[in-house]
Amino acid sequence: MDLRAVLVDDEQLARDELGYLLGRIGGVEILGQAGNGIEALTTIERLQPDVVFLDVQMPGLTGFEVARRMLATRARAHIIFVTAYDQHAIEAFEVNAVDYLLKPVDQARLEVALERARRRVGSDRTLVDGAGAPTSLNEQLERIVRLVAERQSRRERLAVKVGERFMLVQAEEIIYASLVDEGITVVTNQHTGVSNYRTLDELHERLDPSVFWRVHRSHLVNINKIKEIVPWFSRNYILRMKDEKSTEIPVSRTQTRRLREYLKL
Repeated sequence: MDLRAVLVDDEQLARDELGYLLGRIGGVEILGQAGNGIEALTTIERLQPDVVFLDVQMPGLTGFEVARRMLATRARAHIIFVTAYDQHAIEAFEVNAVDYLLKPVDQARLEVALERARRRVGSDRTLVDGAGAPTSLNEQLERIVRLVAERQSRRERLAVKVGERFMLVQAEEIIYASLVDEGITVVTNQHTGVSNYRTLDELHERLDPSVFWRVHRSHLVNINKIKEIVPWFSRNYILRMKDEKSTEIPVSRTQTRRLREYLKL
């Protein structure tokens, strides 16, 4: 069964990456996209998709507020949450979500979610597991909580020295890290400090390589925290990041090809 889908995320890069994965898997027609909660509701009402891939943290309305409004209006579309934040998993099931995927999305895990959505769309009855036996919502919830617990145990917390204090930050909060005066400066929305790692290579080894790219010998960026990609001379690019200063990070010539392939530029 082919699924008709709408993608909702305030980050264009995230929508592009999810669309790319869905294209590789096949069997999904992407009807449209939305970049915020209000736009999501109008797009869903207009296109009437089978499934909505819905981010949690968005401007205007959060993903859960969108889901609750969909429930209130008895929207037919089923919901798969896609987000970087583990702590929302239980709330996802309170709004009867099909599944809850954590960024960066794993293709095999996405295939599982799609199969669950197909069963939901096909029957609109009790969820069934892979063997075909009925599975209660509590069992589904227990399974996703186990997944979240396993994922959380692997997540990296990094120490960043801010002034005379050391702050612990989640890896996903890092916007970029740069080599500055022989030290590694780490920038998040809340803090700018110095990493306890001596080199960018050492820091990069502790981070998810699918999310953190060494775009330049002096810069490591979180691709989910890129606000804008600015064309530069000689077909290179400048990345404008999502920190308060909208810091501009150059992309080296060797990494430009990877960026073009990722974004299909």
